[in-house]
Amino acid sequence: MTTIVSFVVVIGVLILIHEWGHFVVARLAGVGVERFSIGFGPVLLRWRGQDTEYCLSAIPMGGYVKMMGEENPLET
Repeated sequence: MTTIVSFVVVIGVLILIHEWGHFVVARLAGVGVERFSIGFGPVLLRWRGQDTEYCLSAIPMGGYVKMMGEENPLET
């Protein structure tokens, strides 16, 4: 059990660092960020910053940064 929890924590940290890189580069390039999410699926925890919505979702095996003007055909 410890191995599984350790794996999820390490993968989560790597995903966080990776997505944070997308977030920082978008901000430095002057692109607004609508949502910064760690995980996929149902949102477990959500809070709103000044310009960005931050989310922690149920499946911690990925994440995404939704930038301003970016369209998602699944949401339309």
